[in-house]
Amino acid sequence: MSSAAPLIEARGLGVHFRAKRAVDDVGFTIAPGRVVGLLGHNGAGKTSLMKALVGLLPYEGTLSVLGLEPRRQRVQLLESLCYIPDVAILPRWARVDQLIRLMQGLHPKFDAARAETLLTRTSVRLSDRVKALSKGMVVQLHLALVAAIDARVMILDEPTLGLDVISRKAFYEMLIDEWCDGERSVIVSTHQVEEIETLLSDVMMLNEGRLVLSISLEEMDRRFVALSHDAAEADAMAAAHPLLRYRTPDGAAALFDGTPPDAVLARGHRVRPSLVDLFIALTRAPEITPPSLRS
Repeated sequence: MSSAAPLIEARGLGVHFRAKRAVDDVGFTIAPGRVVGLLGHNGAGKTSLMKALVGLLPYEGTLSVLGLEPRRQRVQLLESLCYIPDVAILPRWARVDQLIRLMQGLHPKFDAARAETLLTRTSVRLSDRVKALSKGMVVQLHLALVAAIDARVMILDEPTLGLDVISRKAFYEMLIDEWCDGERSVIVSTHQVEEIETLLSDVMMLNEGRLVLSISLEEMDRRFVALSHDAAEADAMAAAHPLLRYRTPDGAAALFDGTPPDAVLARGHRVRPSLVDLFIALTRAPEITPPSLRS
């Protein structure tokens, strides 16, 4: 992790509605230059957390985003933070060039020339009207408009929902190539975990409003051990109490939090645990103990 001051810090963060506690006592930090995947089942609290980060929901606890308090200093915060919600809408009647001029007048850090340059990576033309664009083209246009803002944090809530695989790939390529520069950070919530795993530097997992994991992928690879094994070793693996037992194309596998004993290691072949398998394990099992709380 970077030694620079965090861009986001949360301590004891909570968001609750009348009938539900959507975010429950969450704490984390996000350093500059990170690409963070926010994972959770529907209703886990991802959107509520993101809305708290951009000042759209009241919250309990302590929250600092770019050194600002999101609710009290939201106008100032939005000068250096970009947000694309899961229901982002652009006016259908507008032409692309009109939207660029509108953004230029609304946002002090918007660069119209950069937006036009970013659009050259897409099939969107300046003369196109939003209503004539496909859903994938609209999402790429939205990203180009947002990425042309000289911001330090971008928050994306299911940005490619409903798009085909080619459109999703184009979106993430533009995001990584044109916006991530080693100093800015991105939080992205998505259900397409397999597609973005290679883009991420960190992952946060929510389960029923609680943060069950916040970790870099480097640390994840060190901490969690997956063993592929023959069917004959199934009972021995089960007796070692793995987080998850599952099937792979090569056979059975078991996932452990920490390195299991040598006798267990000898019964299998170590493989890299996937983010999907780890997510299933941690959102089906009791919350695991963070490394700082282990004896």
